[in-house]
Amino acid sequence: MCLYLSTPASSALGLQRNAKFWKHSRKAMAMVTWRNGEEDVTGESQGGISSPVAQVGPLSLSTDLTGHLNPTASLDVPTTPQTPQGAPSSNTSQSINSQTSTNSMDKQQPQQIECVVCGDKSSGKHYGQFTCEGCKSFFKRSVRRNLSYTCRASRNCPIDQHHRNQCQYCRLKKCLKVGMRREAVQRGRMLPTQPYHGQFSLTNGDPLQCHSYLSGYISLLLRAEPYPTSRYGTQCMQSNNLMGIENICELAARMLFSAVEWARNIPFFPDLQVTDQVALLRLTWSELFVLNAAQCSMPVHVAPLLAAAGLHASPMSAERVVAFMDHIRIFQEQVEKLKVLHVDSAEYSCIKAIVLFTSDACGLSDVAHVDGLQEKSQCALEEYVRSQYPNQPTRFGKLLLRLPSLRTVSSSVIEQLFFVRLVGKTPIETLIRDMLLSGSSFNWPYMSMQ
Repeated sequence: MCLYLSTPASSALGLQRNAKFWKHSRKAMAMVTWRNGEEDVTGESQGGISSPVAQVGPLSLSTDLTGHLNPTASLDVPTTPQTPQGAPSSNTSQSINSQTSTNSMDKQQPQQIECVVCGDKSSGKHYGQFTCEGCKSFFKRSVRRNLSYTCRASRNCPIDQHHRNQCQYCRLKKCLKVGMRREAVQRGRMLPTQPYHGQFSLTNGDPLQCHSYLSGYISLLLRAEPYPTSRYGTQCMQSNNLMGIENICELAARMLFSAVEWARNIPFFPDLQVTDQVALLRLTWSELFVLNAAQCSMPVHVAPLLAAAGLHASPMSAERVVAFMDHIRIFQEQVEKLKVLHVDSAEYSCIKAIVLFTSDACGLSDVAHVDGLQEKSQCALEEYVRSQYPNQPTRFGKLLLRLPSLRTVSSSVIEQLFFVRLVGKTPIETLIRDMLLSGSSFNWPYMSMQ
């Protein structure tokens, strides 16, 4: 056995070998590091994109007692990836994202501006000030119609979101006080005309302060009137003057024709079957005639009516004269009661629609549909009255109570009083059917409607 003793020369030789091994080990570490730049630590390809290089721990080297190197390499790979230099940490990113989302929410929620009159949510700047839609419409309506209000209290009523409809005087006063300008309201603005083709669209900028759907419906009812009140004739507004027989007959003919033309152009009526249209008008024409007579303030005097009916030229019994006088009185009462209520044009249009769409007509093909149209018209009237006359809570009920009494005016009496000189023995129902089918080309049998 040969014993190997360590000498200074051998130690020097061992250190020399150790230096050479350390040099080769550093080259190997560089190779490992370069390869890790191409592949992930787990060995999975990243599709050509190099992943962060894992940090390799120092190579541990030791020597035994003989002076030979016994390399034992250990790779200290961290379990969590290190943050690249210059990149924000995860906590910083969360903080930035939280701050960004908060800023975006602040931008999406702009500060709401209150109405300067009642404190409700403002819909924009109207007539010089930020106001809600309700106060805007109220101010516009008051200025356009030159309305004057009275205060039942001390002219200092609270005007807020919950009490703005209780006193119109104080509400208008506050509108002017906060700076809403009268001169900014456009006067005489007409609603845009749109032809009716079976369906109707809602109108923008409608002055009616109620639900847009119902206000659009009322607007089309108003627009369907073929003759405005002023075009019924100048004698229509002169109730204190006695009208001649010819004028009475001509005015009556215009009002009957107006009722039929109005029905032909209102929403939903043209969609009904022609037989249903004729049935509805045959039943309700006399009620529509009374409503038109009240709307145009038709003067009703006994002597001209008796003359127009031709009763003065033929001998009559006292009972017949008394009977006709009673019918004329009933007609007069219905007209006067409507005048006392000061029914406006929109209310008249709704009332006429309620009268027209009645399921009492015989032979209707769809009774439920007609009932639905009457209910729609009644809802429109109710919404309109509540928004336009908030200080008259019983007004809607009073208007509805007038409808049953309209039928107390006999259709045969109206025909005898106003139309016998025009059509002779021609039944009025036949004329109504011809008006409905002929439209504006209809000609009266014995007179011209020019």
